Amino acid sequence: MNRGLGHSVVKPLLFLLCLLPAAWLLWAAVNDQLGANPAEALIRSLGDWTLRFLVVVLAVTPLRVTTGLSVLARWRRMLGLFVFFYAGLHLLAYAWFDQGLELAAVVDDVIKRPFILVGMLAWCLLLVLASTSFNAAIRAIGARRWQLIHRAVYLIAGLAVLHFFWMRSGKNDYAEVAVYAAMLGSLLAWRVWRQIQGSRLSKRI
Repeated sequence: MNRGLGHSVVKPLLFLLCLLPAAWLLWAAVNDQLGANPAEALIRSLGDWTLRFLVVVLAVTPLRVTTGLSVLARWRRMLGLFVFFYAGLHLLAYAWFDQGLELAAVVDDVIKRPFILVGMLAWCLLLVLASTSFNAAIRAIGARRWQLIHRAVYLIAGLAVLHFFWMRSGKNDYAEVAVYAAMLGSLLAWRVWRQIQGSRLSKRI
């Protein structure tokens, strides 16, 4: 399985697969297939895909450890950058269709609405992770500091769920929020459990 998934053609195919949601949303927008409020549908769909890719990237390590598929580690960086990609499109769609690309309006909205502020904080943290995800940045920062910085993904996950929760609170619609919170919570709990197990093992040794 590792050998098959490690084939040189698999990663480019995965890259194209990750682009499909953006391509479909672009097609739907151009062809007026996003419903009665296309701007809202586009903004929310891009936010949903950001959360989905965040779940996927956080699932890579647990899947690699439990299945023994070490090849999955090769995809983690690319999948993480797709989280930033869809978060960036989500932010752009909001700034464009909701605020007319007026910086002052965006800043004012961030100040007035807490869920926008939380989303912006999550995007800023994603920007830091994306800009330090390359080998040159890792060498410049140092592996240990890089690992500490990239643990911010846990905070990003929490902020993303909170952003989604506050956004849905106006309609008292928490079903999807609960699903994403459960998935992200389980993935983060797995990491905490692994760290506890690792510390116990090191003490015994």
